[in-house]
Amino acid sequence: MKITDGVLRSFRVARTHRKNEEKVNCVDYSPNGENVITSSDDDRILLYDMRDGKCKSNLFSKKYGVDLIRYTHGDTNTVVYSSNKLDDTIRYLSLTDNKYIRYFPGHTKRVTALSMSPVDNTFISGSLDKTIRIWDLHCQNCQGLINPLGTPLCSFDPDGLIFAAGVDSKTVKLYDFRAFDKGPFACFETRFNRVCDWTGLKFSSDGKQILISTNKGIIGVLNAFNGSVLHTFSGYNNSKGISLEACFTPDSQFVMIGSEDGRVHVWSTESGMKVAVLDGKHPGPISALQFNPRFMTFVSACSNTTFWLPCLDDF
Repeated sequence: MKITDGVLRSFRVARTHRKNEEKVNCVDYSPNGENVITSSDDDRILLYDMRDGKCKSNLFSKKYGVDLIRYTHGDTNTVVYSSNKLDDTIRYLSLTDNKYIRYFPGHTKRVTALSMSPVDNTFISGSLDKTIRIWDLHCQNCQGLINPLGTPLCSFDPDGLIFAAGVDSKTVKLYDFRAFDKGPFACFETRFNRVCDWTGLKFSSDGKQILISTNKGIIGVLNAFNGSVLHTFSGYNNSKGISLEACFTPDSQFVMIGSEDGRVHVWSTESGMKVAVLDGKHPGPISALQFNPRFMTFVSACSNTTFWLPCLDDF
């Protein structure tokens, strides 16, 4: 089924899980789309099977806390995540036996971004210590260190050849992963029409657009080649200045974000028009939102985790 305006408007809540006591801070799908994992502020890691919508694993990281959880490249049984309690070390965890494979120390302040390479076992991290570090899953020492002259967010492009850094909520810098030590090959100054802090940065799956989330009621879509602002989307609730995750649909044709009032807002990246507002009955702000990369479903989360499916009766 192709993703269209009508299909997106037809989405309904299929199942809601209420296993978390506090906010879900991150959601990630396995590369094959068959599993989804969540991390939350109550130190819990939950693994769900997308085929039946059931929770199949409940793990804890009580000592270190857990945030920014990510599946590793090509592996549904291992993840990396940042710590938000004891220290700022990144941890590499086996989901099958709940044991740590490796630690990645180096950051001296909270990690604000983690991005896995889509092609190999490398990943990058950004931190409030104003550095970007490059890692390999097989080695605990960082393989590269970048000082982007500000506090960075960072993300790989879909080919794993380029990564972007969003610096100090005003500049996008593009780096060639094979020659990152030479500095950025492009820099774009980007300002939105209201004062805001950037909270997330992602490439679209076709690599042509960059999505920037903020702590205000506005998100932006940039041209990934020249940095021009293609669209700014607003009209959703974020009066408290919190971090609400936005995402592209897998075809890069739509952008989605949750809101304070528990609804999901959807816009077309072609027309710039809002095409849907979906009510997930969330009791709190939707802090995490991801569309499945393989199947026609998405997940939204506050303290509850909700799975959505299109209503085929509408077609």
